[in-house]
Amino acid sequence: MGYFCGMYFRCSEIEKRMNEAGQRRQPFLFGVEFEMEEGFFLADPISQQEVLFNICDVGNTPPPPGTTPPYRFESSPEDFHTYSERFRVVMHGLHRGDSYLTNLTISTPIRTSLTLQEIFMYSKAKYRLSVPGKMVCFSPECFVTMQQGKIATYPMKGTIDATIPNARGIIMNNHKESAEHNTIVDLLRNDLSRIATGVKVNRFRYIDELETSNGPILQVSSEIEGSLPDGYHSHLGSLIFALLPAGSVSGAPKRATIDLIRRAEKQPRGYYTGVAGYYDGEKLESFVLIRYIEQQEGGLFFRSGGGITANSICRNEYREALQKVYLPF
Repeated sequence: MGYFCGMYFRCSEIEKRMNEAGQRRQPFLFGVEFEMEEGFFLADPISQQEVLFNICDVGNTPPPPGTTPPYRFESSPEDFHTYSERFRVVMHGLHRGDSYLTNLTISTPIRTSLTLQEIFMYSKAKYRLSVPGKMVCFSPECFVTMQQGKIATYPMKGTIDATIPNARGIIMNNHKESAEHNTIVDLLRNDLSRIATGVKVNRFRYIDELETSNGPILQVSSEIEGSLPDGYHSHLGSLIFALLPAGSVSGAPKRATIDLIRRAEKQPRGYYTGVAGYYDGEKLESFVLIRYIEQQEGGLFFRSGGGITANSICRNEYREALQKVYLPF
């Protein structure tokens, strides 16, 4: 347990360790809170079995235990009135001009017969992470990848129930969803331009289908790419921290939007909507900590949310936040 307990650091120390490990081309696993106060850093993470991870089919995950057994999963979301009060705070800021896109999130108490590690083991997601006594994450969303001198990001904005007739047409032609996606693509293109050159959008608004315990959903993404400076391996931490917090789960402009988030949500997010990632000595894969269950003294809490614009409808945003409370199997 000493290895596990000694992995938490202030973010300035994590940035330093990432830079040093990158310079030596030594593998590491890292994670950073949304508020950028604390994080974790594990050198040679595949050699230990306390913090489990599987990132794009690479990690230290034990063999799967077989098919998912029958399980119980119940949630007790905040009522619509409570959510609408948070929504009202965000809309006031949007109409005042403090922000033009704000990611609003909620915390939902859940009860399940599965442990966090079992959820990790059975889940099907591109990015998975299990930290004992703290959280499990089964994220579909990349933060950035860095390899062979290139950096890329794949912002996800726009979610719909895949069983709705003409779901693809509805999500692609929805004005609010389109405006939100355009905004986040512009924000992340500008973010990447701070550390990379030749930034461009390779693919714009393509659709992926995800299987969930609530049924299939469609998510809309784009692909943005740029060229990294020479010697970037020696600056991995500095490059990552220059991009934080993730624009897709904060909003635009970032500084004013984060202040608005604090007023609306009234609690820190911690690792939820922070970022984590794995560096293998050549390639860095990082992801946004969404689709996230955290363990607190009072039990388990599922964190979820979505982007709010001036054209958002409160009832629809509330429904989307609840739709994202699911297990990925």
